[in-house]
Formats: sequence, C-alpha cells, structure tokens
Amino acid sequence: MELDAEAFERLVVDELDELPDDMVEGLENVVFVVEDRPEDGSLDLLGLYEGVSLTERDRYGFGEMPDRIVLYREPLLAIADTEDELRDEIHVTLVHEIAHFYGIDDDRLHELGWA
Repeated sequence: MELDAEAFERLVVDELDELPDDMVEGLENVVFVVEDRPEDGSLDLLGLYEGVSLTERDRYGFGEMPDRIVLYREPLLAIADTEDELRDEIHVTLVHEIAHFYGIDDDRLHELGWA
C-alpha cells in the first residue's frame, strides 16, 4: 500500500481521536511523531515508546523533554493491503505504545492480545 506522509499523519490523528478518553487523558508530556523508518532502516518495527513509563518515574521536573511515541510509516504501510487494514494496524500500534507509557510490558500486552 502507498500513502504519502501527510495522508498517513491524518490517519494517525484520526485513530488517536478514536481512542477511549480514559486512555489518552493521562498522557502528559508526550508527543506523537511519524517517521518513515526506524534508524536501522528495517521494516520490522511498527512503533516505539521513548521515555520513562509512569510506573518508573517519580515526577517530571521543570524543562523535562517530552516522552515520544513514534509510528513508523513505511513498516505500517508494508503490512497493510487496504486503508481499513492500515487504520487497524495504526490503532493497535498506538494502543501498544501508549500501554508502554503506562508501564504495561510486552508480556502483559501479549496476554491482552495487543502484542
């Protein structure tokens, strides 16, 4: 599937808007970023949470850099054949990375069906 960066970002925003309020209301000092690929150039990683999860932090101090949730456009496009499939993959990736922000690890996400 092909989709330019601007259209892809619109889908990400749409899927963020579809997430439950109680999932996104607690997101403080987090930015969402779309990049083409991970630094290693692979298509294996769909998203990444960069930061300190809520369960690991005491508190943010003044001037702390925000945590980042990155979605990788090319890997997500590579696994989707239709826009509906792409939306589903973006949704699952957002939930997965937001869960890491809340301190939920991959093992627990797998148990819950989100990994």
